[in-house]
Amino acid sequence: MLTKINFFFLFIFLSAFFCAGKISAQPDLEKLGVEDKFGNTGYAYFNFGDANKVNIEVSVLGYVKNPGRYLIPEGTDFLTLLTFSGGPLVDAEMNDVRLVRLKNDTIGILQDQIIKINYNNLFWEENVSTRDLSVNPVLMPGDIIILPGEPRLFFKDKFSIILSISTTLISLAILMINILDRTN
Repeated sequence: MLTKINFFFLFIFLSAFFCAGKISAQPDLEKLGVEDKFGNTGYAYFNFGDANKVNIEVSVLGYVKNPGRYLIPEGTDFLTLLTFSGGPLVDAEMNDVRLVRLKNDTIGILQDQIIKINYNNLFWEENVSTRDLSVNPVLMPGDIIILPGEPRLFFKDKFSIILSISTTLISLAILMINILDRTN
């Protein structure tokens, strides 16, 4: 009976070990309609341009589902671009989003600007009704949206780590008991 338990734990351990390398957090970009404009650099190019309008290029970096360069119609606002990018990840700090607007003489931006956006303010009724542009700014060519954040471990993540370590230790203990029993 004890050897069946050993084989069971060994099978579980080896299955988890070999399956862990096959899980990928990267989205299948071909299914998303992403152009491979930059080769295999890992930098995605998303085309949401409208053939009947003037289109601009902006970048979204940080804790969003699909970071990369976006071709969007002129007049697109921050919240629409955030929707195009798949939305913020759970780990994003939405009260410290930054819009970096670099100097560009051709469109009248005379100096570099960093505009802080508090995403949480977008959902208060008084901000939605007034259409305050500092809360949801209209994007300009070359704008860079940065969503900062830091990874968090939730209970299920901690439980998974503890479970895998304890399973490994139990398997090793049972293996050592079997080895000692056979030598005696």
